[in-house]
Order: sequence, then structure tokens, then C-alpha cells
Amino acid sequence: MTTTPPSPLALVDLFASALHVGPGGVVRAGERRMADGASDAWQVVAFHAESDAVHADHWETHPEADEAVCCLTGGVRLHLGSVRPGGPEDTVLLRPGTAVIVPRGRRHRLELDAPSDLMSITLRAGTRLERRTAPDEGATLR
Repeated sequence: MTTTPPSPLALVDLFASALHVGPGGVVRAGERRMADGASDAWQVVAFHAESDAVHADHWETHPEADEAVCCLTGGVRLHLGSVRPGGPEDTVLLRPGTAVIVPRGRRHRLELDAPSDLMSITLRAGTRLERRTAPDEGATLR
């Protein structure tokens, strides 16, 4: 009996590329698409952030799916836009080893409390970024 040796496993640097999880459970490493992705694949990315340049000055919205935002190291405040016009935004404190699921279509942005390693898991199709024009008032901390 002959056996075929398994193909070598490819090591993927999630800080430089992304995992794309497609229909049928096919997982491939590929280009990071942080904004609008035309693909129907879910994307898993990790990134290191030293400053609020992540997107503290922009609201991000994923209309096609929820997003899991995971804090691996450091600390971050995830701000969620109001669910009703004029209402307060919600703020969730993420510490190492914690995650929050941002509901589909809910505006959100990040502010760092410390340099952080974060992971995002979402379907990027239709992702929108909207410049934040003024500080939001009345945030509720959770």
C-alpha cells in the first residue's frame, strides 16, 4: 500500500495577510481588505495598533454580517453608534482575551487605551467608512 505524503502546511502571518473563509468552508490566505471587499468570503485579520489611527476618526459599518472584534493584547474602547437618532452611543471596554460582537449594520469605531493587538472576523462585502464629524455625547459605558 502506498500513501501520499501530506502537503506541507503553510504558515500564515495574520498581521500581514488575512484568512478568507469561503463557501463550503474553504480557507485561504490572501490579501487584507479592511474596507469594502467584493468577496463573499469571511475575513479573519489581526493587526497591531499603536495609536487611534485604527479608525477612531471614522465610523465603520458592515451591512452584510456581524463582526467579532477581539482584543489579544493591550486595551481598547469600542464605541457603537446610537441605535436611534439622537440617542447615546454605547462603549465597551475590551481587555486582553475579550471580544465583542458588533451587530450587522451597527456603526462602530475604536479608541486605544494602550498599544494593542486586535483581531477582526467579518464579511467585508459592502463595508462602509464614514468620517466622524464631531465627538458624540452621552456614551454609555459597559
